Amino acid sequence: MDNTALVGLLGIDIEGGERLLKALDEADLDVRAALWSYSSDSDRWRLMVAFPLVDEEGPKKAYTLIQSELAKLTPPTGISLSDIWAVGPEHDLIRALREAARKYPGMISKKWFKRTVINGVFIEGAYVYRAK
Repeated sequence: MDNTALVGLLGIDIEGGERLLKALDEADLDVRAALWSYSSDSDRWRLMVAFPLVDEEGPKKAYTLIQSELAKLTPPTGISLSDIWAVGPEHDLIRALREAARKYPGMISKKWFKRTVINGVFIEGAYVYRAK
């Protein structure tokens, strides 16, 4: 199944996430990891974005900068700020993905994961853009 079909099926915007990630990179926000992550507890997908700014200046500053970049995207994506989860680069899932990416270069980015364990962290569902 292609990514376009998954957008409708899962309610996530793979291309929109890619565009936002590119915008964040162009704004020099040092994004270390980005992925769509599913949680059955909330029964929703969230675009998880990890960068040092969250730990350095707090999540409010991070969300403000993300919202600013999101608003500049033309055409707009289907992603809203409530779909995004900003975390620091030492979040357990991010750290596990980063360690796996170091061990297996090229095996983590632009990949789907479903009900799997990576470096001791259970991933219910995820589409990983990058982990570095």
